[in-house]
Amino acid sequence: MPAQALKSFLDSSGVNYSVIPHARAFTAHEIAHEAHVSGDEFAKTLIVKLDGELAMAVLRASDRLNLDVMRHATGASEVELASETEFQSRFPDCETGAMPPFGNLYEMPVYVDEALAADPAITFNAGNHRELFHLDYSDFERLVEPRVVRLSVRHDA
Repeated sequence: MPAQALKSFLDSSGVNYSVIPHARAFTAHEIAHEAHVSGDEFAKTLIVKLDGELAMAVLRASDRLNLDVMRHATGASEVELASETEFQSRFPDCETGAMPPFGNLYEMPVYVDEALAADPAITFNAGNHRELFHLDYSDFERLVEPRVVRLSVRHDA
């Protein structure tokens, strides 16, 4: 079952979305493969620490987060990936590693890679390792109000 807080939020906001079931998978590449979604279309959510504060970095599964690029884009002095123990209590309705990119529901800022923001739709984990949400990027942007910046380098770069 999708993360209830997000499902309720989308329903109450009148957003059209679809839930895409898939075989249990954990990595962004496995999930995209199991759900028959391109790595350029699937958004992975990484939890980072910007000067010690938790934030979300959202980028295409086919890309890699570049911490130096993110540091420059956010103006933070220090950027590092957060460990699961540092963030899992912030997502009580989600399986670890399957957080949807709705930081507004979890009291953390969201940074979206500019390549992902250029797509007309966004597909992401539904709070578990068996389902995805798919919706128009414009609805995501309206509800989350992410900061769009350059965060990544191509995975094959």
